[in-house]
Amino acid sequence: MLATFAIEIIFAGYVLWRYKFTPITRLIVSLLALLAMFQGTEFMLCGGLALEGGTWSRIGYGAITLLPPLGIHLAYLLANKKPGVVVAAGYITAAAFLGYFAFATQAISGHTCYANYVTFNTADGSTIPYTLYYYGWLFVGTFLTFKWAPLLDKDRKAALYSLMVGYLALLIPTTTITILWNETLAGIPSIMCGFAIILAGLLTLKVAPESIALKKNTKPLRLKLPF
Repeated sequence: MLATFAIEIIFAGYVLWRYKFTPITRLIVSLLALLAMFQGTEFMLCGGLALEGGTWSRIGYGAITLLPPLGIHLAYLLANKKPGVVVAAGYITAAAFLGYFAFATQAISGHTCYANYVTFNTADGSTIPYTLYYYGWLFVGTFLTFKWAPLLDKDRKAALYSLMVGYLALLIPTTTITILWNETLAGIPSIMCGFAIILAGLLTLKVAPESIALKKNTKPLRLKLPF
C-alpha cells in the first residue's frame, strides 16, 4: 500500500513537472492523486496511525468515489468532445455518494485488514447502489473509449485506447477474483485500487505523452504499446 501510494504520488508529480497545465493535465493529476490517497488511507487504517479508522475509511471512500466521473470527463476531452449530460450525471451521482459517506453515521462502520487488501463494513442498503454506481460508470467509460477511439487521429486514438485498457485492468481482474472467491466481495474497493496501479502507469506513460504538450523540448517517458 505504501509503495503504491509513493509510485502514484511520483507519477502525479512527474505529470505536473513534465507537461503544460491543461484541463487534461488537471484530470490526470487528479486521478493519480485520488488513487494515491486511497492507498494512503489503507496504509493508515492497517498501520493504526493518527486518525481513527472510521475517519480514514470515509476519506478513502471519498477519494475513490470521484474516480469514475473524472475518468469519463477525461475520455470526453481526449476525444475532443464537449462534456455534457453524461459527465454532469457522473459528478452529480458522485456528489450524492460523497455526501452519504461523509455524513451518514452508519455508512462505514468498520474495516478488516488482510495481507493483500482491506474490507470495509458498509451499510447493507448502500452496497448494491454503490456497486451499480461504480461498475455502471466504469462500463460507460469503457464503452465510450471503445466507441470514439477509432474515429480519432493517431495520438488521440492511442491515448483513448490506453484509457480503455486502464478501465479493463480495473474491471476484469477484480471481477474474476470476486467470482472465484466470494469472501473477497467486501474488499472490492481495495482490490480494484490495487490493480489501479496499471491505470496509473498508463495515464502517466501513455495517455499524458499522447495528449499533452511538453513544458520543455525533451522527450517524455513513453510506454510502447501496439496502438
